[in-house]
Amino acid sequence: MNLYLLLLLVSFVSCHQHNQKLEPLAQGTPKRRRWVVEKREKKKKKKKKKKKKREQMEDPQANGDHNHNHIPKKLKLSSPSSFISDSEIRQEFAHHQLGIARINNGSFGSCPASIIAAQKQWQLRFLQQPDDFFFNHLQNGILRSRTLITSLINADHVDEVSIVDNATTAAAIVLQHVGWAFAEGRFQKGDAVVMLHCAFQAVKKSIEAYVTRAGGSVIVVQLPFPVHSDQEIIAEFRKGLAMGKAHGRKVRLAIIDHITSMPCVVIPVRELVQICREEGVEQVFVDAAHAIGSVHVDVKEIGADFYVSNLHKWFFCPPSVAFLYCRKSPIALDLHHPVVSHEYGNGLAIESAWIGTRDYSSQLVVPDVLDFVNRFEGGIAGIRKRNHDAVVRMGELLARAWGTHLGSPPEMCPSMAMVGLPSSLRISSDDDALKLRTHLRDHFEVEVPIYYQALKDGEIGGDNWDGRVAGYARISHQVYNTVDDYLKLRDAINQLVKDGVTCNNLP
Repeated sequence: MNLYLLLLLVSFVSCHQHNQKLEPLAQGTPKRRRWVVEKREKKKKKKKKKKKKREQMEDPQANGDHNHNHIPKKLKLSSPSSFISDSEIRQEFAHHQLGIARINNGSFGSCPASIIAAQKQWQLRFLQQPDDFFFNHLQNGILRSRTLITSLINADHVDEVSIVDNATTAAAIVLQHVGWAFAEGRFQKGDAVVMLHCAFQAVKKSIEAYVTRAGGSVIVVQLPFPVHSDQEIIAEFRKGLAMGKAHGRKVRLAIIDHITSMPCVVIPVRELVQICREEGVEQVFVDAAHAIGSVHVDVKEIGADFYVSNLHKWFFCPPSVAFLYCRKSPIALDLHHPVVSHEYGNGLAIESAWIGTRDYSSQLVVPDVLDFVNRFEGGIAGIRKRNHDAVVRMGELLARAWGTHLGSPPEMCPSMAMVGLPSSLRISSDDDALKLRTHLRDHFEVEVPIYYQALKDGEIGGDNWDGRVAGYARISHQVYNTVDDYLKLRDAINQLVKDGVTCNNLP
């Protein structure tokens, strides 16, 4: 009997607790029913908040669009009332060393504080739980970045876009493939690769490593500088192609810069690619290390087989990250990353997305960078115009102050410009250019590259340097620069001239 009563009591308590948990609206006073409804609403809101937090952890750049394969038709820009202010720009770049006139964005780029913070989030996520990061988040994050780049450059499909470390890596990928073609007999010994003389040194070395040692020949096109028109470049390029095709040879690859580095000039790349097609050049690789964020990029309009641009130079990404566009073709299927991982054979984009344990965070912040550039009026196009107009104004200001000239017309300047230096400095070699650059950094806190342009025979007679410009300062303009940066360079050069300093006097 006692056992029966005990079981009855336990059953009653259990039912009572269950009813309390359910809290049916039919029970209790109206006041209690309102309390129950409010409590349930609070629970729902709490659940939604937790779910949203989980989604943000899975994708720190989540903006409501979780379809990573979707390519936005138009990037959303800020409204006029929310455009970034000058003070906010200063805050974004407050980590730059104080007192330095930093007018060399072209070499290493610049990264805003908000993007550095986003990068640190990704780095921390990997360090907190590497396995979860690798298996559940890394590939989706890279795919999202590739998808946004696909839209940005007007590619047809995300499969045409790979993310790599830099333009040097992309050049190795393309030239490795060309080298294999020579080694395997698909290209004939002596067939040519045509390149511009001012190509990046890393590209020249890659040609040496992959092409010339496999039997290919190299034709170097000498570009004029100072340059006055696109036609001058086009004429020299045609001569180079003719040399490449001489004696029955074929031009297997043309390497064309979109923006040359030293000296910096915007190359009529679309026209040169079209000439390559007309002349039967097999493949065209555009090395556009400086392009994205500095000039308009439309890969379909340009028409090259391969196109690479760094995202850390003019697009605010942390170093180092670049995209490599490979137009869909049978050739693209046989491109491989030079660092071979377990993804070999799964396509270049997949191979490039995993080349072993390393820091992939710079590849994952592309969505954050797009958010940043869209805080500016006109977005990335607005930034490009702002920088181009400013660098031309500053270049002309310096040229007037020094009695010199720009190295190219304004329309051939990207976000950089070449400004002639006073001939009295007597820059007569690459070593002189480097000495002057070091002196400006160490004694005047000005960071700017100096370019030596060898003068033609007869341009210098004995010690007569008057008006003979052999040295150029390559100035850059990015959103953080101010007029004072360029005035500091102006005054430094003027002081050297006033003191009678020549490169012969510099250590």
